[in-house]
Amino acid sequence: MHLPEPYIKALDKLVDQKYYPNRAEAIRVAVRDLLNVEAWGRRGINA
Repeated sequence: MHLPEPYIKALDKLVDQKYYPNRAEAIRVAVRDLLNVEAWGRRGINA
């Protein structure tokens, strides 16, 4: 996956501030939240 440099820097900042243990976890949570709103939320289906 390719992410623009500003995204990487923002992810690293969240990891450095201990919001997430690593980049992968931060990305996983972001994808999950996006799907909850954009895909599953629109159909009323929860994962």
